[in-house]
Amino acid sequence: MAKPTKISPFHLPSILRLEKNPLLALDLFRNPNPSPSTSNTPRFRYSARSYDLIITKLGKARMFPEMEEVLSQLLLDTRVSPREPLFCHVISFYGRARMADRAHRTFDQIPSFRCPRTIKSFNSLLDAFLQCRNLEAIRSLIRDADAGEFNPDACTCNILIRAFPDSAWFLFDEMRKRGIPPTVTTFGTLIAILCDKSKVHDAFRVKEMMLNSFNMKPNAHVYTTLIKALCNKNELDLALKLKEEMLSDKELGLDSAVYSTLIRAMFRAGRKGEVVDILEEMKKNGVKPDTVAYNAMIAGFCTDEKDFDAAFEVLNEMEKNGRKPDVVSYNTIIAGFCKEGRWREAYDLFDDMPRRECRRDVVSYRTLFEGLCNAREFKEAVLVFDEMLFKGYVPRVESLKKFLEGINGEGDKVSVESALRRLVEANALELSVWEKAVGDVLKDSQQVKIAELVDSLSLD
Repeated sequence: MAKPTKISPFHLPSILRLEKNPLLALDLFRNPNPSPSTSNTPRFRYSARSYDLIITKLGKARMFPEMEEVLSQLLLDTRVSPREPLFCHVISFYGRARMADRAHRTFDQIPSFRCPRTIKSFNSLLDAFLQCRNLEAIRSLIRDADAGEFNPDACTCNILIRAFPDSAWFLFDEMRKRGIPPTVTTFGTLIAILCDKSKVHDAFRVKEMMLNSFNMKPNAHVYTTLIKALCNKNELDLALKLKEEMLSDKELGLDSAVYSTLIRAMFRAGRKGEVVDILEEMKKNGVKPDTVAYNAMIAGFCTDEKDFDAAFEVLNEMEKNGRKPDVVSYNTIIAGFCKEGRWREAYDLFDDMPRRECRRDVVSYRTLFEGLCNAREFKEAVLVFDEMLFKGYVPRVESLKKFLEGINGEGDKVSVESALRRLVEANALELSVWEKAVGDVLKDSQQVKIAELVDSLSLD
C-alpha cells in the first residue's frame, strides 16, 4: 500500500484553493498531515498565503467563529507577517453581515498582527459602516481621519458621497479643493444619486462634464444607470439612443441587464412589437438572455398584456435554452393571475412549483393569500394561511385584516380565534399589528376575549 503524499507548506495553498467546501478546507488547514505526531515532529509552518485562503473561505461562508479562531492562530504565529488586504476582506465580510462592531474591532487590531494600517483598511471600515447604515460611526471615523492619521483619497470620498447623498455636491467640491482627482466611480455615484431623485437631465450634464472637463469616458455602469432612469420616466426613445451610443463604443460591453430594462420599458410603453427586434439584436451581439431578461418578458406579458399563454411560452423557452425559471418567474405569473381574479390558475401554479423544482418563498405565499382574500375564497385562504405559518411566514397586515373580516363575516368565530392563536404561538402578532388587524373586525366583547388569549399565550 502506497504511503500518502506528505503535504508541504508550499503545496498547502494550492490544495486549499481547490477545496470548495469551507469545512473540509478548515479540517485540512488544521491537520494537513494527519499522521501520529511525536515530540520530534516539527511544527507545520503555515505560509501567509495559506492563512489568506482559509480566512477568506471562512469569511465568505460566514463561519465567523472559525474565522476568528484562525485569526487568533495568525496573531500568535510571529513567523508570518500578513498583508493589509487580508484585513480589508475580513472587515468587508463583517460589513456584509451587518456586524459593525466586529468590523471596527478588526480594524483596531491590525497593528497587533505586525501589519501597518493605511487608507485602504480605513476605507474598508467606512464601507462596512455604510453597509450597516451606521452614519454616525462614519462621521466619527472621518473626524479621526481629519486629525491626521490618514489622508483621504478618492475611494474615501466616493464612500462618503454614497453615505450622504444630500451633501454629494459639497463633498465633490471638497475633493477638488483638496486636490483629490475624481474617478469614474465618483461620477457614476453622482449620476446615480441624481437619477434616484428623478433629475435625469442633470445626470446627463454630469456625464458631459466627465467627458469635456475631465476627459473621462463614462463606463457601462454610468450608461446602464442613465438608461434605467430614462425608462422609468418613460423616455424610451432617449434610452434607445443611449443604447446605440454604447454599441458604438467597442470597449463598452452591452450586457443582458440593459436589454432587460429596455424590454420591460417597451411593454410598459405599449411597444411590445419592438421586443422581437431587441431579442434579435441581443442574439446578433452574442448576448444570451439571462433569467432577468426572461423575467422582464414574463412581467410584460402578465402585467401589461394580460397574455398568460405567452408568459408560459417564455417559461418553456427559458428551459429550452438552459435557463431555469426562478421563484420570481413563478411569483410574477401568480401575481398576474391573482390580479385578474383567476385564483384557481394561480393556486395550480403555486402547487406545481415544487414539481418544477422551484421553492416557494414568502412572496409566493403572500401573493396567493392576498389573491384568495380579494376573491373572498376564505376556505382556500385558511389552508394557505396554515401552511404559511408552518413555514415561518406571516401575511401582510392588510391581507390579514381582510382575512379576519372575511371569516368573521361568515360567522366563523372559531376560525378567527384559531387564526389569532396560531399567530401568537408563532410569535408573529405584535400588539400594533393585532390592533390594526383586529380593531375594526371584532366586536368589543370579542376583542376583550382575544386580548386575554393574546396575553395568556404571550406569558406562557
